[in-house]
Amino acid sequence: MNRRTMLAAPLAAPLLASATTAQAQAALVTEEFMIPAGDAGIELFLRNKRPENLTAFSPARTVIFVHGATYPAHTAFDLPLGGLSWMDYIAGQGFDVWCLDIRGYGRSTRPPEMSQAPEANPPIVRGETAVKDIAAAAAFIRERQNVGKLVHIGWSWGSTLMGRFAADNPGLVERLVLFAPPWLRDGPSLAAGAAPATLGAYRSVTQAQARERWMTGVPEAKRAGLIPPGWFEHWAGLTWATDPEGMRRNPQTLRAPNGVLLDSREYGQAGRPFWDPAKVTAPTLLVVAEWDRDTPPSMALAIFPLLTNSPGKRLVVLGEGTHTIVMERNRGALFQAVQGFLVEVSA
Repeated sequence: MNRRTMLAAPLAAPLLASATTAQAQAALVTEEFMIPAGDAGIELFLRNKRPENLTAFSPARTVIFVHGATYPAHTAFDLPLGGLSWMDYIAGQGFDVWCLDIRGYGRSTRPPEMSQAPEANPPIVRGETAVKDIAAAAAFIRERQNVGKLVHIGWSWGSTLMGRFAADNPGLVERLVLFAPPWLRDGPSLAAGAAPATLGAYRSVTQAQARERWMTGVPEAKRAGLIPPGWFEHWAGLTWATDPEGMRRNPQTLRAPNGVLLDSREYGQAGRPFWDPAKVTAPTLLVVAEWDRDTPPSMALAIFPLLTNSPGKRLVVLGEGTHTIVMERNRGALFQAVQGFLVEVSA
């Protein structure tokens, strides 16, 4: 079944309130791991959430999240806004949920180049390296939980990485969710900002720059109500705190590897994508918000017909949200769209 769906923004409060009640009824267990990436000196941070009474695991209900080009996974997918994170929400439905910080991000090891001036080295953590990190994390989870496949969910650049992993490893992916997926673009992404012609190993982002990027494309009349009070500050405080070196600067910054920006330039100039959607054989959901200017809906629309071997593929466009709808007042629409797909496919 192939579907394209447009969703207006529903009221998120009833959905999330019922999820909070379910979570309270089924207590969740949280575990954290540092696992070897396969390269000397590099370890990867994984966080796991699951119901405490969940002892038998299945591919259809074991999920791994991967983040985008700038911010780590655990401060987005496990950020308790209004008392509930996305990981809480999925785990509360009886799922085993994991998130991965790729090297150079969050609590994973920062490569040694990040301790030097950015111009001293070429861009680090390119897509090929990030996919290897995903492979290491997914193998750890599959072995630990004794499952043959996982549900792979990627946000932004993470969608590109998860798409590549699914294309290269069709036997290891139960289903695929691409949230705000990038595709070939004519110009630089918002993440690139005013990046110089020659990229250094990493870039530094301030909270003011993050907020400006977040609001790009939002109608002026809708800006005040987009993010509930305190949510941006909560996310930014936790996210920037993952980079102690950047926190010592004035203004405080978050450092992010530039490999993704070099990949975007090189693959874009060549007119070829980093992954081939036709090689994906898992059921796939593409979901994007209407005000997304990082990865606009046109990119998801371009990917959708190329998923020629994905059974039950689906495209959902959410109303009144941006690239970061996961932390906005209408995040319930995102949670509901993804959860519905997971439950329906696994039934």
